[in-house]
Amino acid sequence: MSTIKDKTLKELENKVHDLENFIARKGIGSSYLSRAEKIQRNLNIGLFVGGVALVGGVIAYALLKSDEDED
Repeated sequence: MSTIKDKTLKELENKVHDLENFIARKGIGSSYLSRAEKIQRNLNIGLFVGGVALVGGVIAYALLKSDEDED
């Protein structure tokens, strides 16, 4: 059962979160922030794809190397 105190705290947290989002979208430096977020997202995607490619390459190399050893 939620008390009035819990409801009030939750409402205040929501208001602060909304205010932070507004400042991030419209405040000073918001364009730099959005660019930095895009760059960070792209770097994370690149690192993930690179890691998958690296693991796939190592596995392919190991499989091909073991086939050559058997001949």
